[in-house]
Amino acid sequence: MNVPETCPAVDPTPSFLSASTDMSKILIVDDEQNTRLLFKKELTDDGYVVITASNGHEALTRFRSEHPDLVILDVKMPGMDGLDTMARMLSIDRHVPVILTSSYSYYRDNFLSWAASAYIEKSSDLTTVRSTIRDLLPSHRA
Repeated sequence: MNVPETCPAVDPTPSFLSASTDMSKILIVDDEQNTRLLFKKELTDDGYVVITASNGHEALTRFRSEHPDLVILDVKMPGMDGLDTMARMLSIDRHVPVILTSSYSYYRDNFLSWAASAYIEKSSDLTTVRSTIRDLLPSHRA
């Protein structure tokens, strides 16, 4: 049976499955397990592939192996802090967007944090995080 040229092709794959092949990958780095779990659950529910790391060294390993599209990085962590971790990540891939998070607003004034794509104070309400991710990922893909 011939299909007329004017008939649009129909993709038999449900939209939720075809969208999953182009999901953005986000690396969450935080030394607090509850924060990692919250971000992972909420962002996975939003359709992102989420990888986590509990410290700067683990984050760099995951960054190199997983090639995330975006990183959400806690500033204050034991050992290698978020600012040093971000500098090392950006030396590997200077185009990846990095969102710094902290409970301490004074880190925003640290000139090392200026290399980040965004700075957000920590909150259990992820509204600002979600909107920042949406703002940053399209420009990253372009």
